[in-house]
Amino acid sequence: MSVGSSEMQTLPSNPEPDRGRPLWLDILGIATVILVLVDLFGALLWVPREVQMGDVQRIFYFHMPSAWLALGPAFTVVFICGILYLWKKELLYDRIAVASAEIGVVFTTITLVTGPLWAKPIWGAYWTWDPRLTTTLVLWFIYVAYLMVRSSFPEGHRRARLLAVVGIVGWVDVPIVFMSIRWWRTIHPTLVSAQGMDMDPSMQAMLVFSLGVFTMLYVYLMVVRVGQETVASRLGRISQQIHIR
Repeated sequence: MSVGSSEMQTLPSNPEPDRGRPLWLDILGIATVILVLVDLFGALLWVPREVQMGDVQRIFYFHMPSAWLALGPAFTVVFICGILYLWKKELLYDRIAVASAEIGVVFTTITLVTGPLWAKPIWGAYWTWDPRLTTTLVLWFIYVAYLMVRSSFPEGHRRARLLAVVGIVGWVDVPIVFMSIRWWRTIHPTLVSAQGMDMDPSMQAMLVFSLGVFTMLYVYLMVVRVGQETVASRLGRISQQIHIR
């Protein structure tokens, strides 16, 4: 059957290629997944069993990196981008901040879940209102509120300015969480002391590896979420232009 001339005219003569996602991002994603699987194997099967706490101590290799991501890169990026937005007035910093806040809330949630699971067989209770636990919970509430405020306002400089202030003020709790085990009486263990890390060398290596893998996961998630936020912002502007016309 031959195709009519009118139908032939509807076919694009020189269609644009679909670029899709960059190759390096796919490679980063695959490498991250592989390293996460290696991390799981190492933490659950390779690293030796802790003598006093037993197998429940293996939660540490996920609890500690999750806390590091939340207190280190995630909420600190929100803090820095808030300052940069108030200085430069560029919405790109707002998009980076919200992406990092979302990831920070996820990893803070993991921290608050894995901590009690580890604490129950060791302390005899899931929750003790220990200063470290309490200040971490407050931090979680602050950035959950940050995301709720964002969803309540339309995109624009007014929302970005408000979120920048919330992100900057909320970050004040980060050093409080970090220093809580030094400022107040606590049963939370201190990982690093003046004598160094009181751990088996293989456990130290496993912890360092887990920290690296979780940081790599954070970078990958950040790149993907910032890209999604950028596309959503462009679509929003196009929708507004069509509505105005």
